[in-house]
Amino acid sequence: MNLPKRAEDAHAALAAAFNTGDVATVLNMYDFNGIIVPAPDQPVSGREKFEEAIRSILAIEGTMEINTVYCLQTGNIAVGRSEWNIKNGEEVKISSKGVEVMQQQADGTWKILIDHAFGALEDMKPQG
Repeated sequence: MNLPKRAEDAHAALAAAFNTGDVATVLNMYDFNGIIVPAPDQPVSGREKFEEAIRSILAIEGTMEINTVYCLQTGNIAVGRSEWNIKNGEEVKISSKGVEVMQQQADGTWKILIDHAFGALEDMKPQG
């Protein structure tokens, strides 16, 4: 299991685990007390819901790419903004812009506490 030792490496570690089908590492990248948004407007929390969400993402056939737009860290908390996609050959299966909040663990590794995979899309802005 290869968990990131730097917050800015979380996106690359997540993509690598996804692309090798390493379910255990993908699951370990997350704090199940947090929130994951695997589909627009569908936030979930808790181990069972996290696992269900992650398995549904892993079921998408293709290669995941995650580009880090930025990663800002203060102490043991970091926020990242990503642009990601899953492609099967040239076909884009899914593409989005996400926001992730990460927390450093006691062992120095980083876990994702909040993963809003669609949080930076223009149409996800609050109305008002």
